Amino acid sequence: MCYAVARQNLRLGLDVVADTVNPIHITRQAWRSVAESLDQPYAEIEVICSDASVHRHRVESRETDIPGFALPTWEQVRARRYEAWDRERLVIDTAHATVAESLNALMNQLDRLERDAD
Repeated sequence: MCYAVARQNLRLGLDVVADTVNPIHITRQAWRSVAESLDQPYAEIEVICSDASVHRHRVESRETDIPGFALPTWEQVRARRYEAWDRERLVIDTAHATVAESLNALMNQLDRLERDAD
């Protein structure tokens, strides 16, 4: 369903940001296919936290605002299936950066990507 919503928004000329965990090739390809099927440009972005202690703290201190929704434990996050990327992507390491710094780093990388495409 998320792919259909994204496709419809792209058809309407809107930008789409799919902020999802895509740890395996098939889900990454599904998002690429949405943009490619409409001949739309896209950027693939992997957000990482390279410091395990910071990552663990973030996972264990999260709170949900969805009643009854159980967030994954640190053990579940660590055990999650992950397939290495097989193509170029933008990588943002948030380990020792604020949200604003991470966003700035991302915007700079997107700007460079756009300039290189011209």
